[in-house]
Amino acid sequence: MSNAAQAYARTSQTTSSPREIEAQALLKAARQLRDVQDNWTGPDKNLHEALLFNRRLWSIFMSSVTNQENPQPADVRQKIANIGVFVMNQTVEMQLNPDPAKLKSLIDINCNLAAGLSGRG
Repeated sequence: MSNAAQAYARTSQTTSSPREIEAQALLKAARQLRDVQDNWTGPDKNLHEALLFNRRLWSIFMSSVTNQENPQPADVRQKIANIGVFVMNQTVEMQLNPDPAKLKSLIDINCNLAAGLSGRG
């Protein structure tokens, strides 16, 4: 990456709002999952890495929404926590019984939430 591109990347990361950063992380996770789905050859390292990234991301979200200092209304936090539980269950199911069709719900959730965070939903 050129010095200019690196500088731009650093600046965009420091000037992005938390919502934009969350949206970008969700889109990155969705892209990784979609790449696995589109290039399915069975369970492999790419599947493991994509599921791990998505699980870590959702662990952060769930930790944040269960924190009592979170400024979001309790009902919003509960809905996000419920989605997080579903994501974790789907991840475990995917690890136990790999099937590329099962990735669709995880991809859709991440894309829809990213759109909402970006004001596009």
